[in-house]
Amino acid sequence: MLRQIAPEVFQISLMPRNSINCYIIEGVLVDSGIRSSYRSVKKAVQKIPVYQHILTHAHADHQGCSDQICAEFEIPLLCHPNEVFRTETGMVTNDYPTPQHWVAKLQQKYWAGQGHKVKQTIVENDIIGDFRVIETPGHSAGHISLFRERDGVLIIGDVTTNMNLLTTAVGLRLPPNIFTSDQRRNVQSLKKLATLNPAIICFGHGPVMRNTDRKFEKFVENCSVSG
Repeated sequence: MLRQIAPEVFQISLMPRNSINCYIIEGVLVDSGIRSSYRSVKKAVQKIPVYQHILTHAHADHQGCSDQICAEFEIPLLCHPNEVFRTETGMVTNDYPTPQHWVAKLQQKYWAGQGHKVKQTIVENDIIGDFRVIETPGHSAGHISLFRERDGVLIIGDVTTNMNLLTTAVGLRLPPNIFTSDQRRNVQSLKKLATLNPAIICFGHGPVMRNTDRKFEKFVENCSVSG
């Protein structure tokens, strides 16, 4: 399902209940779901042309059909330097705390796409259209978010989710530890994003959220990592 969120910002919901999302922002495809998302992403890109593709991070549910889309539409692929290895090899679960876990093995076998050559790397404060790149490591070493200051649109990737990934119940949550390389660092990144006072937050998992009543900032204030 394709729907407009803000001027030149479109959500592509790739699984029921917004459980996996990617986005088109000002002609840039952000993330690409899992391998079987190809037809849905292709259909969206045919409606809203893109000139490049960016990964928030190179996990299986974000780079799944990147290789196919970049090849089909002849567009360059961009990511953070710390995501290049996973992006180019397709070995996308190697930074998980337990990459031999059966869930990680399932994702690698059935969700992950082929690796694809990275054309350019992006780092803190690089500008993509009107969006600024923000380094938000923790969930993965080279995770990035994208922020448009003029209207407060934040593409947050997996720094936080807006659903329980098991039940699909809506609500702000930290990403599961099983898929997160450094949860403490991830919480630090979340606190960094809270200082932006975003108005609209677009998640990799869960519905887009209008940040009324400082809901996001209140969630972040209460975030902590035990142990």
